Amino acid sequence: MFMTDHLFKWTGFTLGHGARLLAILLIAFVLIRVLRILTRRLIAPAGSESAARVARMREQQTRTLVGILYSGGTAIIVIVAILTALPEFGFNITPVAAAAGLVSLSIGFGAQHVVRDFINGFFTVLEDQYVVGDTVRIGDVVGRVEHLTLRRTVLRDPQGAVVTIPNGEITKVANLSRDWGQLFLDAIVATDQPLDEALNALEAVAGDFRADPSWSPMLLDGPRVLGVESLAPNGTTVRLQVRTAPTRQDDVARELRRRIQIELAARGIRLGGLQRMQLVATEREIRRVAGQ
Repeated sequence: MFMTDHLFKWTGFTLGHGARLLAILLIAFVLIRVLRILTRRLIAPAGSESAARVARMREQQTRTLVGILYSGGTAIIVIVAILTALPEFGFNITPVAAAAGLVSLSIGFGAQHVVRDFINGFFTVLEDQYVVGDTVRIGDVVGRVEHLTLRRTVLRDPQGAVVTIPNGEITKVANLSRDWGQLFLDAIVATDQPLDEALNALEAVAGDFRADPSWSPMLLDGPRVLGVESLAPNGTTVRLQVRTAPTRQDDVARELRRRIQIELAARGIRLGGLQRMQLVATEREIRRVAGQ
């Protein structure tokens, strides 16, 4: 009789609660699979529209965002499934939900900075502000993005130092790797040198530089000689403008300076700079100093 009663109870549980538990698990599994399929389509969408989309979104940004969506969505589905299944075992989830709410509230007050880091990191990825490999300026730090998560951004500066910045502290970012870069290069010609000849020399340097197949892929516009920028006792400043591929400004500037120096020297044109001073003394003064 005892065994029969337990058998009936187990059979009733299996037919009632067990069926509902199975349905909950099945629905959760299906939702997770659907979420996985949808997020994968973000990485590899089909058709011509997808090609345009991939062109707009970088792979690193897309994969990071997909990982966030999939992990967050899976966590929500699992939590909802557990809370839905608990009443089938006789648990009252009202106190559990209330306790979870209090714990979440306490954590929220105690970890406001962490929450702010995660929110800022999420929008950094979502808005494609920068990705791994970009060169950025954050505050007074300039460096290459080595690592990017929801909580922090890791940069490596030109000296090789690794700088870790919590995303919540980032209020302004200058991305130096997007679209193009630009530089202005000044050449100071001595005031006693022929200015027109110097301008012709700079134009020749700019033309040869544009035609050089080793450097032309880095140039988007220019170099262009803008003309006289300023006048000073130590020389006349002539300015050149160059628009380059991202992060190639320094390389282009170094090569341009080298070519300008060589071309002006070949034409006998002296660059300006600090005035050289020649001290002239009388014979009496020389004897007085020598006597001392």
